[in-house]
Amino acid sequence: MDVSDPFSKGDRRMSPGRIQNEALEQTLARAGDGAFAIGPDGRVAVWNRAAERILGWSAKEVLGRPCCEVLAGGDGHGNSLCYNGCDVMGQVRLGEPVEHFEMKSRTKGGRAVWLDVSILEAPATNGNRPVAVHLFRDITATKKLLELVQERMAPAASTNGNGASGLTRREIEILGLMAAGANTKVLAERLHVSPATVRNHAQNIFAKLDVHSRLEAVAWANQHGFV
Repeated sequence: MDVSDPFSKGDRRMSPGRIQNEALEQTLARAGDGAFAIGPDGRVAVWNRAAERILGWSAKEVLGRPCCEVLAGGDGHGNSLCYNGCDVMGQVRLGEPVEHFEMKSRTKGGRAVWLDVSILEAPATNGNRPVAVHLFRDITATKKLLELVQERMAPAASTNGNGASGLTRREIEILGLMAAGANTKVLAERLHVSPATVRNHAQNIFAKLDVHSRLEAVAWANQHGFV
């Protein structure tokens, strides 16, 4: 080793990339949500304890591995969201904002888990610095509750009784979320649509249930045992 070179491989304290990674590690270590960072090559560079708690993989097991290999995420319909050169990395490299999204992953033990993922851009200045930070939380319980609501409401949506004729799957989902207390803004963010789209769905729900307001729709849902 050339000790005269302050950025030599052996002098980890002096490497700019190493200093940046250590600072990021310290920041993400304090995050309550799962968090990891990936480098320009798509490999995991930082992995916090919350990520280990949620997914079961230790930092030692995932550092240096491709992000897509660790998460193997999908959309729940058999479509892969995690792959080399995924859309998220493409947007990050172009400097475009990435909206938060939900994806189905798995733990180290093979248990299916739903994650709500947000992306923070960290532009690369050298080959060592991560370019994207992923923050995620486990929403499996929420997804299961929503599925239960949809299952209980589906029979009513397929009949003419109780004024629920013709509700679509998305309308059933929105009505369930309304009954759980979600407002228009939350619904728009959760469903990845505009507030105007949410309002259009709400008006369709009101018409099909023969009600005139959100409160009446929620009362209908409560009355028929869907929450």
